[in-house]
Amino acid sequence: MVFDDTLNAFSPKWRRRSSAAAHRCCNGTTSWFHFITIKGTMAGSDWTCGLSTMREWESPDYEPSLPVSEKSNPLTRDIDRASASHMVRMLQACDTQMFQEEAGTTYQRLLSDKVVKTMMEVAERVALILKDPQDSLVVLSGCGTSGRLAFLIASSFNRALRQLKQSSVYSYIIAGGDRALLSSQEAPEDDPKLGMLSLKKVCEGKRRVLFIGISCGLSAPFVAGQLDLCLQHPEVYTPVLVGFNPAHQARDEPIPGCTLTFRSVVQRMQELSKSQMAFLINPSVGPEGISGSSRMKGGSATKILLEVIMSAAHAAAFSHTPITHKGILQHLRAYEKTLDITYSQSEGITGLVEAAGQSLRRGRRVCYLGWGSLAVLGLIDASECNPTFGAAYEDIQGFVNGGYRELNNNDGPLTSLGPEFCIAHEDFLHQVLPSLNDQDTVLLIYTHSDDVSEVAKVARRVREKTSNLHAVYHQVDGDTAAALQDDINKLCLSTLKITWPSPTSRSSLHMWELSTKLVLNAVSTGAHVLKGKIYQNHMIDVQVTNSKLYRRATRLLQKLTGRPESQCEEALLKAVYRVDKLTGVITSSDMTTHTLTARNTTKVVPLALVCLLTSCSLMEAVSHLEQQPIVREAVEACLS
Repeated sequence: MVFDDTLNAFSPKWRRRSSAAAHRCCNGTTSWFHFITIKGTMAGSDWTCGLSTMREWESPDYEPSLPVSEKSNPLTRDIDRASASHMVRMLQACDTQMFQEEAGTTYQRLLSDKVVKTMMEVAERVALILKDPQDSLVVLSGCGTSGRLAFLIASSFNRALRQLKQSSVYSYIIAGGDRALLSSQEAPEDDPKLGMLSLKKVCEGKRRVLFIGISCGLSAPFVAGQLDLCLQHPEVYTPVLVGFNPAHQARDEPIPGCTLTFRSVVQRMQELSKSQMAFLINPSVGPEGISGSSRMKGGSATKILLEVIMSAAHAAAFSHTPITHKGILQHLRAYEKTLDITYSQSEGITGLVEAAGQSLRRGRRVCYLGWGSLAVLGLIDASECNPTFGAAYEDIQGFVNGGYRELNNNDGPLTSLGPEFCIAHEDFLHQVLPSLNDQDTVLLIYTHSDDVSEVAKVARRVREKTSNLHAVYHQVDGDTAAALQDDINKLCLSTLKITWPSPTSRSSLHMWELSTKLVLNAVSTGAHVLKGKIYQNHMIDVQVTNSKLYRRATRLLQKLTGRPESQCEEALLKAVYRVDKLTGVITSSDMTTHTLTARNTTKVVPLALVCLLTSCSLMEAVSHLEQQPIVREAVEACLS
């Protein structure tokens, strides 16, 4: 089955459809509505209901104690009970919120004038370094998904410089080092001194550094430490903070071991931003479809913002193209169109969600086999499933053609660290493929510019072991690999074929990457929802392995049970330590001890929730969840 989208983002046909097109959104249950954009107004009898749901989170009365990045999204309240097709539509509606226009003065948005103006100012700073790179550096840093995207973006724009025979100016830092590119390394996120040391090491000998720290929730101590270092040494560093909460919602808890809070750092940056000695880019993009899962919209918006900034800087430095408000806005709008093109394939995405969900529910695995930078998006998506859903590394695993040679990471091959770090296609073919059967799902991810004959060869090898083979394929008008692609289509149960305008450019590749990210996020999220890893729209099986996740788990238990914070934290600790009564040693231990212990414990939050709602013992809760792994159904069975 081939799902073909020949509608490209820049054709007159698209522009006509974009100006008066039906968008599908969710009103929070299972009924759906259309709205039509006509000269900036909204038409359609159901639109009033839809608009109120799309913007409900903006009300000051909606979950007022939570920052935007931690709020639950009204659009996905019952995603744990939705069909796969409704899940995809819910996620589409959530992603659409990224590009909503600013309404009043509550939150600034991605397309707000102030955000675009700051993006222009940062792009000018990047362009200055590109024109005079001696002893200069642009450093991108973050934790988890933010650090992985820092790697992706730095790698992409360094490749562009090499093609122009220019020296590389971009470096990346990820909390936990390169192993965090492929696996969850949550503990280093809490260490501001480690952040400072890593930045000092990268910038040794440099006289001018533009530092871009990424923290979606304005909360990561690792990044706070780096920003503080920049503020202490303005003669070298110009700090830029990228995140998606208002400044007043920055985390205000004291960071252990120092006098900083993230909010205090943000406040100092706000003051310096008046003289362009620091920059803060923090539009609100709405709550995540799965509460707090910043790998989704937070990751997408990070990619969009930084690629638009870097692309404008490169055009200014090497093509003498002025950096303008109109140019930045047009580029942002091109990404918006990428969302619509991708979700026009909702039927095909739904099929992938169903296939992956069936594999996970049967205790089998999902494998992404990718080529080029799209393969890196597969690695990133797979690596996020462990901390988000409590998944084993082999549940969803990514592989890249060329392995570490293609990845070109700072530390080189990491295969000695264990099987989860074996990422080459050869590793898949020799170590994984022999054990696959028709209950496992394999997804090929590639473009027309990759070696399609190699893709076909791999597809034939996979088809010998499993018929559950699918593909996501990006092509341009006039694709010359049509015959080989037909062969691949015959081997696959389904193919998502997305057609883009010719000729291609580096910006086109960025759009393909975003499109691939949206598809894979939907597949991995939807599959884990089907497996029972989500309660309402909350990450109920999240690993409690750092302070952010510990606090998130406690707040979640409060919200779902209505119990006091102290009681919820007590239930959480009982689940972490697997005891019905807390000892003095446990209660006197610090949060670091709790999170280290939680690394080796599974189903912490589900167990605590069942105990709180049913007043049962820990062992009884374990038994309930063994009998019914879908948490909502386990709770309802206990209460009935």
